[in-house]
Amino acid sequence: MAVDAAYLMQFVDETSFYNRIVLSHLLPSNLWEPLPHFLQTWLRNYLAGTLLYFISGFLWCFYIYYLKLNVYLPKDAIPTRKAMLLQIYVAMKAMPWYTLLPTVSEYMIESGWTRCYSRIGEVSWVLYFVSIATYLVLVEFGIYWMHRELHDIKPLYKYLHATHHIYNKQNTLSPFAGLAFHPLDGILQAVPHVVALFIVPIHFTTHLGLLFMEAIWTANIHDCIHGNIWPVMGAGYHTIHHTTYKHNYGHYTIWMDWMFGSLRDPLLEEVDNNKDSSKKAE
Repeated sequence: MAVDAAYLMQFVDETSFYNRIVLSHLLPSNLWEPLPHFLQTWLRNYLAGTLLYFISGFLWCFYIYYLKLNVYLPKDAIPTRKAMLLQIYVAMKAMPWYTLLPTVSEYMIESGWTRCYSRIGEVSWVLYFVSIATYLVLVEFGIYWMHRELHDIKPLYKYLHATHHIYNKQNTLSPFAGLAFHPLDGILQAVPHVVALFIVPIHFTTHLGLLFMEAIWTANIHDCIHGNIWPVMGAGYHTIHHTTYKHNYGHYTIWMDWMFGSLRDPLLEEVDNNKDSSKKAE
């Protein structure tokens, strides 16, 4: 038992280290050091998540709407400042709740309830990469079905997911829409990351990194720019999701939509739109 307790302390020491790195640079020590470890972890996740949201959102908006104006998107497809400010407002209301989930997952890891391990050296490199791949497949499967049920179960859509789907065309979607969800909606779509911890052995820091990559990825898939990198579920696919409401529920890849019959390709969509335009012209 003593060995187990000592091993679990490695997780606590690691989270404490991350807490100090973030909080000591952002807040006076007297504001966070007296807090219990759980609240320190939540505060670190909240501040780090908020910074990541604003930094990734502003940099990406500056790049595509200013530096590359009319390169990736026509001017009439750029969302208004009012739309982006509303998205920021919705995301900021939800952020304290979003960041509660990784805090709870860290608590479960520190308590020894999951299959997380502390050091990469505890497993072979082959097992490390196989476990990441398995973890991501489970997460992809879980997010696909969670997202799809948020559409198919009408009360869930009406009271939760509809908050996000007011952004339903190019000139209302922006990188800031990536986290503009009802708080419970955002948590439900991130739950597969936590469930996978109980199924797959995963490196602790890698798990945290993958969780925070969500913020960057969700900003990217709401910019309406189709990268066309197979099998990535890029913004072109996700824009179709926002305009049709019944396609492209996947997260990182198109595989789940392909397997379960909900895939719609943006290139084929473009061809169909051109055909429709030609018929109307005739």
